[in-house]
Amino acid sequence: MTRVAIIRCEKNAEKCPLTSCLACLMAAKEGFSGYDSCTPVGVFTCRCPGDRTVELAEVLKTKGAEAIHFCTCAFASKSEQGWTLTHGGFCEHIDDIIEGVHKATGLKCVKGTAHLPRDYTLRVWA
Repeated sequence: MTRVAIIRCEKNAEKCPLTSCLACLMAAKEGFSGYDSCTPVGVFTCRCPGDRTVELAEVLKTKGAEAIHFCTCAFASKSEQGWTLTHGGFCEHIDDIIEGVHKATGLKCVKGTAHLPRDYTLRVWA
């Protein structure tokens, strides 16, 4: 069983209780489909401009995280047709933030949780 953590964007923290992200994690589907099974280790909220994200990820690693997923809302947006990459998400620096977390922790980092846009291929830093 893979121990997975989630980092989400502060711009969605007061609107989204992570219900779908956690359900997908527990069912190992959508952004978590690469695991046979997984269990949650913890959740942190990234605050703009992401300066403390590495520190948060290091805490998650000490708690046993083997992988960190970054919420879909950070890079995609909801439209009438479903989730899309067209207008981007809440964070224009998400790739740099993920890269920094991966380099600092050595953990697998995944860009995506629930609500993956159609034809989106998970981006993984491993």
